[in-house]
Amino acid sequence: DAIEAFRQGLRDLGYVEGRNIAIEYRWAEGKPERMRELAEELVRLKVDVIMAPSSIYTGAAKRATSAIPIIFMSHADPLGTGHVASLGRPGGNITGLSIMMTETNVKSLELLKEAVPGLARVAVIWDPATPSHGPGLKAIEVAGPALGLRIQPVAVRSATEFDSAFSAISRDRADAVLVLSTPIFIAGAKRLAELAITHKLPSMFGPRHHVEAGGLMSYSPDRADLYRRGAIYVDKILKGAKPADLPVQQPTRFELVINLKTAKALGLTIPPSFLNRADHVIQ
Repeated sequence: DAIEAFRQGLRDLGYVEGRNIAIEYRWAEGKPERMRELAEELVRLKVDVIMAPSSIYTGAAKRATSAIPIIFMSHADPLGTGHVASLGRPGGNITGLSIMMTETNVKSLELLKEAVPGLARVAVIWDPATPSHGPGLKAIEVAGPALGLRIQPVAVRSATEFDSAFSAISRDRADAVLVLSTPIFIAGAKRLAELAITHKLPSMFGPRHHVEAGGLMSYSPDRADLYRRGAIYVDKILKGAKPADLPVQQPTRFELVINLKTAKALGLTIPPSFLNRADHVIQ
């Protein structure tokens, strides 16, 4: 679990909860509209550092404070969203670890093409309210034709639109679906996986959680590793460093996860050479 990896990272640096560090947890529970009030609550508590998982949380924290340091743990595209001035010198009160989602999305598209022989048309489910999805979708639309793929963007703003999105994807005869990562999609992982199987669509996701919930494949940085490294930023800031001077770091470990049970349900044979490259295979 990513949060546990973060706490382990703090312990490795000599921080013991309840003794020399206190962690105030706030959960949005998959409801993006609550993020702003939660961020404002943390600011009122005068915490020393705010830890934000991804771009959507970072945006909420940025609106709540320009003074308290904000560390993101798995930001999709800090530069593309304008949350930092540059990766080398972030410049404001925000820094952390990027998952380079814009580049990872393109890599996911390439992997999807390798895994599904004869792939021609790919639907991309994205959320216009997630700051990183704009740049991410643009990169996919540029990469698609170069890979010989037609891209069909499908905007989804809430879980109530999942069913109609898949009906539209089937109507337009897409061969597979790529789902960009955001909290409402992660919260709806089981439903998204079911819909993909019902509509006989091979699916590619970011977080591994989607594949554990029945999705076909996922490709993303190892989040636990990022969160562990996030503890190092917290340590530096508590010792007086400024976020403006701490460069944004990028992932060094990626994982490809495949669900063979889902492949079987889709009647899909994954090429053996591709299977060999998987970091985890769910039987």
